[in-house]
Amino acid sequence: MKITEIRIHLMGEERLKAFASVTFDDSFVARNMKVVEGTKGVFLCMPSKKLPDGSHKDIMHPINQDFRKYLEENVLKAYEEELAKKPQDTPKSKPAAENTENK
Repeated sequence: MKITEIRIHLMGEERLKAFASVTFDDSFVARNMKVVEGTKGVFLCMPSKKLPDGSHKDIMHPINQDFRKYLEENVLKAYEEELAKKPQDTPKSKPAAENTENK
C-alpha cells in the first residue's frame, strides 16, 4: 500500500499540533489522524472514538510495525513541511525591567 497524498491541517494547540488525512493508492482516505506533542516529541495518533466510559478506542490502525513506521515517518515529514510554510510569529518584545534600586 502506497501513500499517494497527505493533507495537514495545523491546529497550533498546546498538545494537538495538527490533523492529517492520508490517501492510499489514490483509492482510500483515512481522516482525523492527529499529530500530538508528547514528552518525547511529536507522534501520530490514529483516529478514535470516545467510549461511554470516557476512554478512547482506535477505529483504524496499522497491523504491523513496519507499516506504522512508514505511515508515521511520512505524516510527520508532511507536518514539518507544512510548519515550514507557515510564517513564524515574531515574539513581542517585553519592556526591560526598570531598575528600582537607589544608587
